[in-house]
Amino acid sequence: MTLEEILRAGFAELALPLDAEATDRFRRYYELLTEKNRVMNLTAIEGEEDSARLHFLDCAALLTLCDFGGRRVIDVGSGAGFPGLALKIARPDIDLTLLDSLDKRVKFLRETADALGFADAVCVHARAEEAPAEYRERFDIAVSRAVARLNLLCELCLPFVKTGGLFVAMKGPGAAEELDEAKKAIRTLGGELECAAAYTIPGTEVRHTAILIRKVGNTPARYPRRWAQMKKQPL
Repeated sequence: MTLEEILRAGFAELALPLDAEATDRFRRYYELLTEKNRVMNLTAIEGEEDSARLHFLDCAALLTLCDFGGRRVIDVGSGAGFPGLALKIARPDIDLTLLDSLDKRVKFLRETADALGFADAVCVHARAEEAPAEYRERFDIAVSRAVARLNLLCELCLPFVKTGGLFVAMKGPGAAEELDEAKKAIRTLGGELECAAAYTIPGTEVRHTAILIRKVGNTPARYPRRWAQMKKQPL
């Protein structure tokens, strides 16, 4: 099956719309990612089938769990653009900010966003714990995929989320253990667990979990701490 066929079948299985423009953008994204991956380590997932399923459909599954439409979204530790750019392709009305600590990845994100017609996407070169103060508690949704264990990730991401908003963490097989470990961090940082939603990526037997944490109060000003302190004394 081609990338386009896999995406059409997968979006149908997820009961999500996929128009020709979005399909073309996924194709272009795949081509740009493949080209850049030859000279820069962006992803270990390669080939049309694996990229379509394990990147694009994995990210699109989040759209079945909460409403991203028109929301102000920050992708923390975006890397090659997952899940942020994949979500933006499926829902172009997302107001998207991509944050990453590595300048060459941010340059790739900017070039790719422009090539996909997303001049409105904001690409920021910064560590999450050192991000500009104007981004604090300004976003409806923060998302993150494969960045850190959940207790550390909460301290990196929840400060970006405004009260009433959501933090969505994409996790693999160890989600339950990480969630148990992160209970104190969630509470301390102004969050409350909404749900841990397990899903299967269409066309595979791969099971992932999206942990949705609702922001119910302001994050204390002393958080986030420096990364070294977070790792030494996690919440």
